[in-house]
Amino acid sequence: MSCILNIDTSTDVCSVAVSDGGACIFTEEDHKGPNHNEQIGRMVDAALSFAESHAIPLDAVAISSGPGSYTGLRIGTSMAKGVCYGRDVKLVAVPTLELLCVPVLLREQVEEGALLCPMIDARRMEVYAQVFDRALHVVRPIGADVVTADTYRAWLDKQPVYFFGNGAAKCMDTIAHPNARLIEDVKPLAKNMFPLAERRIAQGQWEDVAYFEPLYLKDFVAKAAKKLL
Repeated sequence: MSCILNIDTSTDVCSVAVSDGGACIFTEEDHKGPNHNEQIGRMVDAALSFAESHAIPLDAVAISSGPGSYTGLRIGTSMAKGVCYGRDVKLVAVPTLELLCVPVLLREQVEEGALLCPMIDARRMEVYAQVFDRALHVVRPIGADVVTADTYRAWLDKQPVYFFGNGAAKCMDTIAHPNARLIEDVKPLAKNMFPLAERRIAQGQWEDVAYFEPLYLKDFVAKAAKKLL
């Protein structure tokens, strides 16, 4: 197991955590945002100081890699890269939509055969969403979805689908299907990152610190538009 500094700034919440030996040993969250530029430096300093005070050497930094807020992701990524360069440690990226699934799997009784659909708000009836099974295998990759009654019907007609994240609540009246389940107040938080970060570390899925860029919403829209041309 590795000691990991986990950082998430993908939404209005700013959060930092330190994990070691497969457990979260330090966490701090700010839910008053978006004010990441005011909080992230202090929070990272506190996290690193905690690890140092317990004589735990840092092995890696994990960053929530989007999709999400352009400004938030840019601030978090800059901080993560700075720590990697300053401490000579490696960087691992955890997709934000996958991160959203962790608290759902930990605290909810997800039905057998159900699917998970985390959503990030993109204004109006648009969301950035992905579909996973309960083992976090990708059933459908990330999409920029304009939500209608038919957007997820192919899965809803077969099994329950759990919708959550800051884009989910506004969609439920439109989806209006008996197999649709809404889970409220699910946020991407650094304290939930370490199982996904450790899995990527075990698989050798490191990022190039110099060239890594998160999946900004605006870039994702541009990529999606190109596919339609």
